Amino acid sequence: MPRFSANLGFLWADRPLLERVDAAAAAGFRAIELHWPYATPAADVKARCEKHDLTLLGINTPIGNGDKGDFGLGAQAGREPEFRKTFLQTVAYAREAGASAVHVMAGVVAADRKEEARKVFVENLRFATANAAGLTLLLEPINQRDKPGYFYSTIGESADIIADVGAPNLKIMFDVYHVGVSEGDVTKRLEKHLADIGHVQIAAVPSRAEPDEGEIAYASIFATLDRIGWAGWTGCEYKPRGDTDAGLAWMRRLGQ
Repeated sequence: MPRFSANLGFLWADRPLLERVDAAAAAGFRAIELHWPYATPAADVKARCEKHDLTLLGINTPIGNGDKGDFGLGAQAGREPEFRKTFLQTVAYAREAGASAVHVMAGVVAADRKEEARKVFVENLRFATANAAGLTLLLEPINQRDKPGYFYSTIGESADIIADVGAPNLKIMFDVYHVGVSEGDVTKRLEKHLADIGHVQIAAVPSRAEPDEGEIAYASIFATLDRIGWAGWTGCEYKPRGDTDAGLAWMRRLGQ
């Protein structure tokens, strides 16, 4: 079975961030990942992780101005200085907190500006990879149902961008939920892109709840990850149906 990390963007979301770290440790997780932890000092996050001997995996780059529809800045033409400034701030936070990865968010792009946006994203990623020594940068395609207009939604697109950037510290965030909604054929895509995958995440399709319901047979997915030699963490980035701790019973049901 995979090694599971707790995504504290969704799990125990009713608690302050540091209390979520405590809850993850109490539930038996040995690693955590965060969305946008910036309101909590990085030193406090690091100290709490060290207290519980937890590995801090990744954080996300800022979304920009959410009130104006932003959901990332990486592929936003004309906003390169803003992206690069906030990216360097993210890297500084990640290093101080002890994180090992950063998800570089591309943002929402109008259909008629995709070609321009791709060029911008590639150049921004070249800047990012050159200024993130020791960190893995992650690209996550997001399905169009949950975030209409997001710059990309398929694993193939992210793999092509990685090839164009040509940096060894740029990898795919393979979120089985997003792949399931956008494309399906999850097992074959895991097999095909294993060499480019830097992190795996899971949630039920279509509900995004615990992975013991819905269209994806996660026992099979976990067996595939074992078979192909996935050695990284697998992030539990789902929205609990109710109480987070009660919902963790899925681990026992799926053989953990």
